[in-house]
This record gives sequence, structure tokens and C-alpha cells, in this order.
Amino acid sequence: MAVAAAGALLATACSPGAGPGGGGGELSGVELLVAAKWTGVEQQNFEEVLAGFEQETGATVSYESTGEDTGAYLGPKLEANEPPDIAILPQPGLVAEYAEQGALVPLEGDAATVLEEDYTDYWRDLGSVDGEAYGIMLKAAHKSIIWYRPDAFSDAGVEPPATWDDLTGTTATTLSDAGITPFAMCGASGWTLTDWFENVYLSHAGPEQYDQLAAHEIPWTDDSVVETLEILAEVWGEESLINGGSDGGVQTDFPTCVTDVYGQQNAAMVFEGDFAAASAEEAGATVGDDAVAFPFPAVGDEPPLVVGGDIAVGMSEGEGVQELLAYLASSEAQTTWAGLGGYLSANSAVTTDAYEDEFTQQLAQTVLDAGDSVRYDLSDQVPSGFGATEGRGMWSILQDYLRDSSDPEAAAEELENAASDADS
Repeated sequence: MAVAAAGALLATACSPGAGPGGGGGELSGVELLVAAKWTGVEQQNFEEVLAGFEQETGATVSYESTGEDTGAYLGPKLEANEPPDIAILPQPGLVAEYAEQGALVPLEGDAATVLEEDYTDYWRDLGSVDGEAYGIMLKAAHKSIIWYRPDAFSDAGVEPPATWDDLTGTTATTLSDAGITPFAMCGASGWTLTDWFENVYLSHAGPEQYDQLAAHEIPWTDDSVVETLEILAEVWGEESLINGGSDGGVQTDFPTCVTDVYGQQNAAMVFEGDFAAASAEEAGATVGDDAVAFPFPAVGDEPPLVVGGDIAVGMSEGEGVQELLAYLASSEAQTTWAGLGGYLSANSAVTTDAYEDEFTQQLAQTVLDAGDSVRYDLSDQVPSGFGATEGRGMWSILQDYLRDSSDPEAAAEELENAASDADS
């Protein structure tokens, strides 16, 4: 992977072995329940991390999958006053929602200490509500890379671009002239389009305006939004750059778009996060060989770094809850997790050599290098009815804009109306 970024993201250290428990059995007989959306290999890896806490403390930790709709799982549990001890939330907006309901327990003791020492202000703020720390960013997803086929680039005689102008100009144009469709789009999965918007907006408008837009402190009709939509139209509005044209792009879901690049060879590039590696391998490619990626190019002065991720929160005051939160947040647990694959840490004490392969090591380094300019997925920070719901809000408006990118002002007006409705 070609790598570029800036700055330094995360802070000091909780050394391996410094997690709570220290090998004793002081929580023997204590039973804890943790709920998260993970299944399959992700669940297996997380349970292996939990086993380390059991061995250190003597506690018994059970795991339940919430499924993709965490709110639907937690709602009845909270109504029945039977929440899990710890929940892993996929959106910061849910942290605020449950904190306002009084459903969360603030971080205390070692858990609060690890958060203070090992995470930057940005990560601490992301899991805090009204200055009270509730959540710890446990597992990050890197959403600022573009996957490509090196053979297609070689055939066309192009290199991975460093800037948006290079991407839309030299790279895409040269590929198209060589008879190679530049992009597969994943537009049927509306969240992929919000990822496009967020990367362009962050690089074009900068982190401060990104935060203001996420908080709806500036309207979606702001010039910065309109300009971002105009920039997106340089790809979205060019039929020849998209596999199947705009109609095909809006009808192709994730991960079919990845298969279009690596299985069908219908396009040279596809934009999505690090998790697309699994889909590339399912399509028959080898990550790091014929499936590689470059950083999302700089639209403004700096390239963007957008992450998604999962935030651990305590939902009970039971014995062992704060100790388990502290363990999960620690470099000890996260170094173990990093070695299992399919994982990125937001803890600065987890060094890049903890990751099992060079590709993930490079991704981790870009997160470390991005410093305070890294930003969390905007659509997951706004109310879910606006930012993360099928057929509504950002998803449907950006799908419409992919179909027809001729009127960015009208699209911005629709976004503002939807954002205002979600706030009311």
C-alpha cells in the first residue's frame, strides 16, 4: 500500500501486563455479560481477548451478539432492566442517547486512567457526554483508502495518485483512455456514499468545519457542503468513469463492488475501508499482492483520515465492570487483539509491530500519523434517522445525487431539510 498522512494520533502507554488483575483471582465467581455486533471470526477473536481477562482475574465473561441493529437489541433489555454489563456501541450518537437516558455508568478507576493516559483528546471526547467520560474506542475501521488492481494501473501506465486532481485527471482519464473503467461504485449501500462525502469534506473544509457540520452548527447549505458536492461530481457525474454508469453504480451494493474489481475485473478501483480486504480475498485476490490500496487523495492541503469504530460502555455497576473496561482499553488486551488480525487500535501504546501483516501495520501507522486531524465517521455522529438509515437522510439523498449530480445546491438543501427534521 502506498502510504501518506500527517501528524500523531494517540498518546502514552499502558504497558503489556499492566491490565487489571495482574494474574490474581480477585474476581473469582464474578459473572459478566458483554454484548457487541460481532459474529464469526470477529466474535472468535474478541472472545480470545476476553479469555485473557478471565485468566487474569478469575471472572467468567459471556458474550452475546446484538446483531447489526444494536438499538433493537438494547431497547428491550433496558426496558426489562436487564442490560448487559458492557455494550460495544457502533455509533457515538448512541453513547449520547443512552447517557441521556441514564443507562450508562461513567468510567472510573483504572478505566478512566487508561483513557486519560493512552488516548488523545479527540477519542476521549468521542466517548464523553457533557464532559463525563463513558466510552472507550475499542476497535477502529480505517475508511480513507482506495483499493486498486496493480495490473490495471500497470497496463495503463499510471501510479497511485497523491491528490484529488491527480485521481480525477491523470489516473482516471488515462485508465479510461486505455479502455479500463476506473471505478466500481457501491451506491446501493448508502453508507458507502456518506464515506465518499466525509473524506472529500474533511480534506476540503478541514477538521474544524467537519466538527461543526457533524454538530449541525453550520447548515448543510453552507458553501463548504455545496463545494464538496461539486467536487464529488467530478467522479459521480462522469458516466464513463463508473462501472455501469451512474445507474449501475447506484444499483451495486457492498461487497459486490469489490467483486467487480477483483473478481470480474470490471473496474480498476473501488473506494472503501480496510474491511474490504476480506471481500477482495473472497473474490480470489491476495491482499498485498494483487489487491492493494492507496490513501484517499488530498482534496485540500492534507489527505483525510476518517475512521469508524466501536465504543465500549458500562451499563451496570456490578463488580468487575470497571475492571473489564480497563482491561479492554489497555495496550495488553489490544496488542493481543492486533495479533489476531482484522483489527486496528486507537490506543497509542499499541505499536505497529503488534499487527500481523505489513498492510495492517501501514494502516495503523497512518492512524498514528494523522494526529488530531483524524475524524470519526460523520454520518455515525448525527441522529441515525439522518445519517444511518436505509432510504432516508444522507443515504437516499446521496444516492439521488449519484444518479444525477447536476444540481449540488438542491442536494445541499435536501440534506439541510433532512438534518433539521432529524434534530426536531
